[in-house]
Amino acid sequence: MKIYHNPRCRKSRETLEILKTYSKKITVVEYLKTPPSKIEIKQILQMLNIEAKDLIRKGEPEFKENYKGKELTEDEWIDAMVKFPKLIERPIVVSNNKAVIGRPPENVRKLL
Repeated sequence: MKIYHNPRCRKSRETLEILKTYSKKITVVEYLKTPPSKIEIKQILQMLNIEAKDLIRKGEPEFKENYKGKELTEDEWIDAMVKFPKLIERPIVVSNNKAVIGRPPENVRKLL
């Protein structure tokens, strides 16, 4: 199991705690320190079965300053997440070629 985690985020911490109660093998990726590549984001989107724009945190200053009101292609949204990983919704949990967004944290139980 892998969690794309931001330790400063309460929902991300809560999701990680749920995972710890069910699994000993958890890979924690602090995605602000180690951002996912374009390929990884595409894989995550495929597992989530959503479009890139639906993985964007629209309340972030980087979104408001650079992308608000703009229509971007799928690749352009992915490039934006690579450039500004803060834009990626969190936390994301991946297991066995499936993924969920831990908002609310209980969503992670779908993978357990």
